[in-house]
Order: sequence, then C-alpha cells, then structure tokens
Amino acid sequence: MDVIRAQHLGMCFGVRDAIDLALEHATHAPLTILGDLVHNASVLATLRARGIVTVEEPAQVTTPVVMITAHGASARRLAGTRALGVEVVEATCPLVHVAHRAIRALIRDGYHPVIIGQRAHVEVRGLTEDLDAFDVILDERDVEQLPERPRLGVAAQTTQPIDRVRQLVTLIRRRFPESDVRFIDTVCLPTKQRQSAAIDLARRSDVVVVIGGANSNNTRELVSTCRRHCARVHHAQSEADLDPAWFASAAVVGITAGTSTPGDVVDRVERHIRMLAGAGPVAATERAR
Repeated sequence: MDVIRAQHLGMCFGVRDAIDLALEHATHAPLTILGDLVHNASVLATLRARGIVTVEEPAQVTTPVVMITAHGASARRLAGTRALGVEVVEATCPLVHVAHRAIRALIRDGYHPVIIGQRAHVEVRGLTEDLDAFDVILDERDVEQLPERPRLGVAAQTTQPIDRVRQLVTLIRRRFPESDVRFIDTVCLPTKQRQSAAIDLARRSDVVVVIGGANSNNTRELVSTCRRHCARVHHAQSEADLDPAWFASAAVVGITAGTSTPGDVVDRVERHIRMLAGAGPVAATERAR
C-alpha cells in the first residue's frame, strides 16, 4: 500500500503566527484568549500546558492581557474588551482582515452585504457584528430566501470552498437579474490551495484520511470535497482515531489536513497508517506541504 500526501496541507501561516504570538506573550504575562485560538485539540492542549486560559466572554477575563483569535473579531467586541482596562493583542489572520475591509468597501459603495459562510462561526460573527443590515447564506435554499435589493455585495468566510462561493454568486445573479451584484473574492489562498490539492489527492486515492479538529470548518470542508471524488474518506483528529478496517484492500491512501493541523500530528497519523499497512517510506515529492 502506498501512502501519499496532498501537495498542500496542514497549518497555514495565519494559524502558525497566531500560535507563536500566544506562546510569546505567555512568557511575559498571564494570557487569556477569547475563544479557541484555533479549532484543533492538540494545539489547544499545548496552550493550556503553558498556562494560557481560554474564555468565551470578556467579562470572564482575569488576566492583564487578552488575545483575539486568528478568526478575528468585530470592532464592537474589540472596544468592549478594551473597556475592561486590559491589553488586547490581536492574532487575527491578515487574510481575515482583508475580508473585513472588503465588506466595509461594499457598504461604503452602497451595496447590501451578503456573506457566504456559517452564520454561527466565530469568523462570520466577527464579520457581521458591526453591520446594521446583512444576510448570511450557505446554500441554494438561503439564496431563494434573499430579499431583492438594487445592489448586493457578496463576500465570503475565508475558509469556504471557492467552487461553492462562485456557484452561489451565480445563483444570486440569476435570481436577481435586475440587481447590481458585486462579488469580492475573500476566500484565502491557503484554503484554495488545500481544496485544489485535496481534489487531486482524492482522485488518485482509494482511501483518503483528512486530519484536523472536529470543530474545524476548513477540515470539514476538505472532507466534503474529498468525498465528491473518492468513495472512502475518513476524518481523524489524531492517530488514535484510525481504524485498520478503513484501509482494507486499499492500494493508495491519501493524506491531507486542515489549516489548523500541526505538522507533528500529520506525521504521527502517517506513521500509524504505515504501521497498520506495513507501507514503505514515502517519496519526497509526495511529502510536499
């Protein structure tokens, strides 16, 4: 059995920088993070081991320094946190900031904002909490419920599959042919790269293992993408989730991972798959990240 990796997989620069920033600040003063810094259990365990506290609401903060997660936050939430008299450190991914600026530009130019994403996701809450009016959509049924407006400005949660985003933009334009529909592509490059590489991987594999946190949106999207091109796709948070039955009669097993998945977790999962299958060493070209 061959084990191959997607050309692009695993932790992106925004997540990596957020983790580094948290660990650096924790060496100087007690640190609290508002919400999960990233949606990955192993990373969160590392942060807890360094004494970093996670809370959901600013009122729960008891440390002098508070960090905003890689998913970003609204200006309203930032101001409310600073009003507590604490130092606020932003670990917001720069590409999430791009999405915030895109939405502000749409509103400034007179467009009603439509956000493609998961309404309850922390990033989407950050994108919309400052807005007086907006719509959040995720599928065709949501498009059907949109009210008609003369100008619709569309942006997306940064971890949405770009194919889905483009399809929904097309549906909006088809439903409102008389409206001015402006689309700004805010899906981040790491997401696009991982989605494209996952499709290529799934087409070449008998089984695909997608590694990432249970609460990671981009990991779940990778699972969904792979399942369109491979019949046997499994989601694993770590090597402990692997089931030998997954790999029965498989000639090629593909591995990919979400943008919050550390490289050492990917390595452990791969080693465990190889142990289960007795696979040989992987070629350097197949280990590209």
